[in-house]
Amino acid sequence: MEQKIALSQEFSQELLAFYRQGIQTPSCSDQEGDYARLILAQMRSLGFDEAWIDPTGNVAGRVGQGPRILHFDSHMDTVAVNDAPAWQAGPFSGALVDGMVWGRGAVDMKGGLSASVFAAALAKRLGLLEGKSVYVTGSVCEEYCDGVCLEHFYRDSGLRPDFCMICEPSDNTITLGHTGKVQARIITQGVSSHGSAPEKGINAVYEMAEIIGRVAALNERLRQAPGGGTVALTHISCETASLNAVPSQCQIYLDRRLRLGETVEQVRGELDALVAGQPRASWEPGTLRRTSWTGRELVYEPSHDPWKIAEDAPLTLACRAAYRQVFGAEPDRYDFWDFGTNAVVPVALGVPTIGFGPGAYKLAHMRDERCDPRQVEEACLFYTHLIGLL
Repeated sequence: MEQKIALSQEFSQELLAFYRQGIQTPSCSDQEGDYARLILAQMRSLGFDEAWIDPTGNVAGRVGQGPRILHFDSHMDTVAVNDAPAWQAGPFSGALVDGMVWGRGAVDMKGGLSASVFAAALAKRLGLLEGKSVYVTGSVCEEYCDGVCLEHFYRDSGLRPDFCMICEPSDNTITLGHTGKVQARIITQGVSSHGSAPEKGINAVYEMAEIIGRVAALNERLRQAPGGGTVALTHISCETASLNAVPSQCQIYLDRRLRLGETVEQVRGELDALVAGQPRASWEPGTLRRTSWTGRELVYEPSHDPWKIAEDAPLTLACRAAYRQVFGAEPDRYDFWDFGTNAVVPVALGVPTIGFGPGAYKLAHMRDERCDPRQVEEACLFYTHLIGLL
């Protein structure tokens, strides 16, 4: 595709209005219904060939009817806001201040979602869909359950894409992959006794103390190893009959991030070592259970290897060509996300997958989250060019 695409003033204004309206529509995890209906209405207004909300609560739209399937995914959910009075602009204002759009989801990731919806519509208007079907999804509960939404979407729709674009924020830099993740619980068992006679019991928290030290030491070793990952203790709790009783059980939750070259199997060995020699300790996968806004149960097994698409893969080369069309130059670098995304599901299926989206991801989840709206327009153009090239 040699045609250089530009956004008309009217189309650009409509895109940015939809982006800001999305921020003004709160959509915390498991509460995405209002935003899903907003997206559905916009897809239908833009002339999508098909648009629907699936049983899980994902909103999906299709343009084109060719055999080559392109999938653009963005999650609808955001993290909660617990400090609204401290924001410089209201967290659900969608305000345009100092050239930036402000609010929860401005970066993570209502800009990428808005850009992909409008890019699919633009590709249809420009006649770029020969031999292709382009699917755009706004998916649920990614903040808790990476990829589970897409497991349900692919199963319910029978879809298997030929290419997948994850529209997570990357500052509009082509992103080739991301870290892996294993989350696990370690549990120590004790024996309850009255607080006035602790020697008659076994304190499960004391049993956990040495293991916590081992976790800290493991993280230090990982940090010192070239390309090593991280491990963090992110939650601790205990069970006790009362405040006058020795705890009978203690649990910690670990978040282990894997760099390229590390494997899930390696992490299982690390977990075995953390509880070695502790007969009252064991570990189990950190399975999470959620219920989507439509009432469907989501079960997440957080165990994913890191991944990276090759720099000479056809999808990467097409992204380079789309980048040249939009920015007038070759990309000077690629990125690699240090967080997880819904990409774990298409990658596990063997679908070529890559990332690109507006916004600086280090502003995600933070107070005063904000994004330059020009990046949203550029992302829309990038996605449109990419559709024409694939």
